[in-house]
Amino acid sequence: MKIVVNSAYEHLRDFIEKIPTTFEKEGRIIYSGRNLIKVLNVGGVEINVKRYGIPAYVNRIVYSFFRVPKGKRAFEYPELLLEKGFETPAPIAYIEERRCGLINYSYFVSMQCPYPRNFYEFGNADAEQYRDVIVAFARYTADLHQAGIMHRDYSPGNILFDQVDGEYHFMLVDINRMTFGRISIDMGCANFARLWGQKAFFEILAKEYAQARQADEKYCIERVLACRKKFWTYFSKKHIVKYKLEL
Repeated sequence: MKIVVNSAYEHLRDFIEKIPTTFEKEGRIIYSGRNLIKVLNVGGVEINVKRYGIPAYVNRIVYSFFRVPKGKRAFEYPELLLEKGFETPAPIAYIEERRCGLINYSYFVSMQCPYPRNFYEFGNADAEQYRDVIVAFARYTADLHQAGIMHRDYSPGNILFDQVDGEYHFMLVDINRMTFGRISIDMGCANFARLWGQKAFFEILAKEYAQARQADEKYCIERVLACRKKFWTYFSKKHIVKYKLEL
């Protein structure tokens, strides 16, 4: 078993080393699916532990020998965001189990995000009532992209936020899929496609994003709406859409 601990959290090593044997019995489940996420309390501090499901056989070979495992990327990427001033839960540790030389379960341990709100709440919302949040988020995303950072799973549950001292703060989670480098206007506009919301929400978002990046507003609005329509048209054919979809 491979265990990598952030030097700032070396004092939690005993707790971390026990995670593979105690994970099933302890903690509060906050997500259960292909992966399992729990929140555990350690000395009064909430710790987030994500256990990645065992990959299918071919992917077990790929992640064992050719690609960096998701959990390891989730552990390494936060420092790249934090160094540039973007919030994401502090990484604590990465645990990798192997069986017969192939990756089995792996775990990413981090601090629990303190922000209680996520972007699911905008699905059926009146965009005008949330204009201040949308504007702040558009500018935040523009700053993120200008810094050469793009979350490739920019979906409602992966963007947490709250208002602190009158200002909106955003925090990215589940960041094992990222693009680092130059983010073009086209790439940036397409990045919003997975978000929930009505057309008015995306029109405000696209306009403010364009202004923040000094791009053409009309083009950005058209590009954002087109990418959104393409994604949700395809998604709705295979899945139930859990908000009123307006295309």
